[in-house]
Amino acid sequence: MDRDSLGFGTGERAPWACDPAHSRGRLYREPASPTRSEFQRDRDRIIHSTAFRRLKHKTQVFVAHEGDHYRTRLTHTIEVAQIARALARALRVDEDLAEGVALVHDFGHTPFGHTGEDVLDELMRGRGGFDHNAQSLRIVTVLERRYAEFDGLNLSWETLEGLVKHNGPLVGADGTGIKGDVPRPILDYNAVNDLELSSHAGVEAQSAAIADDIAYNTHDIDDGLRSGLLTLEMLEGVDFLFDLIRQTKARYPRLEESRIIHEIMRRQITLMVEDVIGFAQDRLRTLDPRSPDDIRHADGAVVSFSPQMRGVDREIKDFLYVHMYRHPDVMRIRESAAQVVRDLFCAYSENPDLMGGHWSHGIANLDSPAKKRRIADYLAGMTDNFALEQHRRLFDHTPELR
Repeated sequence: MDRDSLGFGTGERAPWACDPAHSRGRLYREPASPTRSEFQRDRDRIIHSTAFRRLKHKTQVFVAHEGDHYRTRLTHTIEVAQIARALARALRVDEDLAEGVALVHDFGHTPFGHTGEDVLDELMRGRGGFDHNAQSLRIVTVLERRYAEFDGLNLSWETLEGLVKHNGPLVGADGTGIKGDVPRPILDYNAVNDLELSSHAGVEAQSAAIADDIAYNTHDIDDGLRSGLLTLEMLEGVDFLFDLIRQTKARYPRLEESRIIHEIMRRQITLMVEDVIGFAQDRLRTLDPRSPDDIRHADGAVVSFSPQMRGVDREIKDFLYVHMYRHPDVMRIRESAAQVVRDLFCAYSENPDLMGGHWSHGIANLDSPAKKRRIADYLAGMTDNFALEQHRRLFDHTPELR
């Protein structure tokens, strides 16, 4: 497969690309920028937001203070954005939109990764639940407090669509949720600004979604090897990874292990990216879309792994689930982190004034669901470090997450 067949260097915008000059606009109308496209403005607002900076101290898999070389949500996000731009360039769509969706996709993650999300979802049961994707939408439409004329970031319709639907449609033709109930924050916003929840997102958002899979599959393996939870010998149980190890060692028989690991990771990313580009181009040739709406109403995702690579992706995910995500050391830390989030939620529920600032202002006048949602918003925005600091302030004993 050569560069031309993968679409590199063509330059011309494809008819299925989202065009910033024809964006569906923003909820609050603003004058156009003389120097940036609408999608460039979205990307810049995302990067300059408070939520983006907080990603630096939020867990990916390993708690941030365990080591400077492990991924955080921020470094993971930057890696996803790089892969998303590469895919968008090859598929001749808007790189800035793909990058923006990639940069914002993890805004709603809680402290301590999926552990915090699971606890908040449990505590918010019966009150709309908690979902990190829905929380990302709340952050960019309500919770960021920066601009004089509106709350949130007032992102374009296409970026919001990509944020909400990058993993596919949320509702079927009959309006019912495809994967269970649609999170309440998404439904509430959709009533004001219809994001067409029954359709796919554009190629740009789909590129960000598959870039997320490629990045965390590869880099979670890297972090697992760095931590000692995984070994190269364990990876040999996955045929795809075994082939990469064998090829690397055959070519570089005296290479030290740290470099072998990097060579494996870079090859994995390259093969997965090239697979996605090739499969997406085949899909595009078959569909022959004339507009972004043709992508939205296609019979499935356009940007995805081939069936063969999809099987590899599933095998790697299953491997990581058993050997890393459910490793006893990781589970022990997860249990302690869950207790921190649960304790803080209960403390703020009993005394909302402990939150301070605008978070506690007027909360006594809210009904119970709205009060709990504000507490969940406050907790979800915390970094790992701040959550532990607040727990130490309020409780006599705080678990050591090591």
